[in-house]
Amino acid sequence: MVPAHPIYVIGHRNPDADSICSAIAYAAFKEARGESGYVAARCGNSNARIDAILERFHTPLPLYLSDVSPRVRDLMTVNPYSVTLGATCAEALRMIDRHRLNVLPVVTADNRATGTLTLAQLGHFFIPRLDEPRAMRLVRTSLARIVESLQATVLNLVDGDRLEELFVRIGAMDISTFWSISEKDGIPADQSIIIVGDRADIQRRAIELGIRALIVSGNFPVDPAITSLARERGVSILVSAQDTATTGWFVRTASTIEQLTERNFASLNPDARITDIRKRFGQNAPHAMMVTSEDHTLLGILTKSDLLKPVPTRLVLVDHNELTQAVPGADEVTITEILDHHRLGPMTTPQPILFVNEPVGSTCTIVADQFRRHGLTPTADLAGIMMSGLISDTLLLQSPTSTSKDADVLNWLQAHAGIKAEELARLIFSSGSVILGNPADKVVRSDFKVYEEEEVRFAVSQVEELGFDNFWQHAKPLAVALAELRATERLAFAVLLITDINTQNSLMLVKGDADFIHRISYSQVEQDEVFDLPGVVSRKKQLIPYLTDLLKAMHSEGVVPSNRGLTGSPFIR
Repeated sequence: MVPAHPIYVIGHRNPDADSICSAIAYAAFKEARGESGYVAARCGNSNARIDAILERFHTPLPLYLSDVSPRVRDLMTVNPYSVTLGATCAEALRMIDRHRLNVLPVVTADNRATGTLTLAQLGHFFIPRLDEPRAMRLVRTSLARIVESLQATVLNLVDGDRLEELFVRIGAMDISTFWSISEKDGIPADQSIIIVGDRADIQRRAIELGIRALIVSGNFPVDPAITSLARERGVSILVSAQDTATTGWFVRTASTIEQLTERNFASLNPDARITDIRKRFGQNAPHAMMVTSEDHTLLGILTKSDLLKPVPTRLVLVDHNELTQAVPGADEVTITEILDHHRLGPMTTPQPILFVNEPVGSTCTIVADQFRRHGLTPTADLAGIMMSGLISDTLLLQSPTSTSKDADVLNWLQAHAGIKAEELARLIFSSGSVILGNPADKVVRSDFKVYEEEEVRFAVSQVEELGFDNFWQHAKPLAVALAELRATERLAFAVLLITDINTQNSLMLVKGDADFIHRISYSQVEQDEVFDLPGVVSRKKQLIPYLTDLLKAMHSEGVVPSNRGLTGSPFIR
């Protein structure tokens, strides 16, 4: 189960075995250290080699994350305060005041969003409208709601739960003129609420007229004969502890919010990207928007203030340190640590972080060394996982990137994994051909990394095979797929490096500008744009330095690879 606020340990896009294995191992290292919440993750598909490693060491594939861009669900307030349409203005006002709300969601009984209510809307309701005196006396409510609002004492209550339109009058005039104003306004008695103090004559007259309810203010006692008459005539009597003016105000607050609710409201999808949502919170936008599901169930509320919150998503990057290779959205969240064995990329962080960068052949070497330094013993399966990443990235210590530290760590891991390095290498490198097991478009994105040098963007993918036969059988569709990848990613050039594990040699398929390809000094073989690279097995230590030297030479001559045929510029702006 993923914790509430996980820290994802994640490798680069289109991950290789070292990327997956180091993510699994470093998350396990953190847990072994008593640091909870770390979750191994990946941002690309597995392959036959990775699957074989994980199956051998009884380990599930890490959690897949296609994008870590902050979403509405990351910043919204969940389970927000809300009211139903049947709530009173008093309830809404108390909730807004108590919790300092700018927007109060209005929902149905089953929590479906139906509208919003603001203090401004409530204020407008209570502002006197001198040109509509009749409307100023109107309340839409029930007597039971009035009782609740007033905290009134009930002497007689008739049909208290009925929701109805009622008109409030103050019984302050002489008995002789008591009903004259109501007659002029055309207000029927059975829709009238009369508020009066200890005026027994007005109380009796109001009941005889058949009003809906009599409210006696000031907590004055009511003559039992008046109460008896009210029961006979079906008139409700309530006693308020407040004075007459305050009682009138409280009765008005007992109005339901149904007529005040704004039904034309903006709602957000919880999966919407925060970067997109910011545009909707413009100058004239509401302060808050409700977050709802597809069936309009209220899930949360997002305010303008929420957009200033720190994003909870945190990442530990392993086996890379360049944002161009990181999971999409990594530049919008917090990166807490980086463990890598590649060159330093142009990354900045808003605060200091733990950055471990060592010139070794594998990130798994770095992670295993962390176990060893802290006196922690990995399980046999975990040791095997780290061995696999190390063997895969160093070609069993045959790669020029391999170091004496890699060899030392590999020996230490063997003692805990219960398997010899040579035996594990046979399992890894015979676990299936990437070229035979995948369509061409996926092959050219296998272990695919984008680089930026001399203001030029390019990419290098690498696959490891037992011999070159599979490549030659699929060379044409791979060339087409590489050209399509170059166009899609708007690259100056794209390279597919095919490495023969047996001979420790490679072939290089290139798609790019003709002038750039013409400058490649390696021998072309059998067809254009395929070069023989004897002794080259390392992308990091051998191929990338060679390609960047070519770009530097072109840059010094004032020449850059052409972008003919591309849909966008391959150059950094």
